[in-house]
Amino acid sequence: MQIETQRLLLREMNEDDFPSLYEILSDPETMQHYPRPYDEAGVRRWIAWSQDNYARYGFGLWAVILKETGEFIGDCGITMQPIHGQMLPEIGYHIHKRHQRRGYASEAASACIRLAFERFGFPKVYSYMKSTNVASYATAMKNGMTFVEEYDDPVNTRTRVYVIDRAAWEEKMQDF
Repeated sequence: MQIETQRLLLREMNEDDFPSLYEILSDPETMQHYPRPYDEAGVRRWIAWSQDNYARYGFGLWAVILKETGEFIGDCGITMQPIHGQMLPEIGYHIHKRHQRRGYASEAASACIRLAFERFGFPKVYSYMKSTNVASYATAMKNGMTFVEEYDDPVNTRTRVYVIDRAAWEEKMQDF
């Protein structure tokens, strides 16, 4: 599957993406809201997990590519995640620190939200993150998601949850 936006191409990840993804997921600054940065084995598991999700669900975290240059700048997609005890469709994203604050995460996430509703028929889509990850929840809010709860979590310590339902998304799309 490929998804195209104005500036980005989202495509399935493969082993050739390892060096670029490793640069992102092993970076302590980029991964400051995770328990720790990923090592080489962890990044390889990340790619394998993404590929398993494509086969299992038809979606997963896709490689985010700049159309203008062909550069791999991150990942974004839909995954089933445990959010406060339920497995829910979640929009996640990681953008290389050189490319942050340019709207790429929002652009990619918006395309994934559209896909979640239009192709996969989810009634709601979520994003969750460590409560200190202001940039991540700003991206969720930019895409029309609203805060629904914050709870204690053994992985994130405090987790914030944002959601958008199909009706709210359709209303947001009428404004464009």
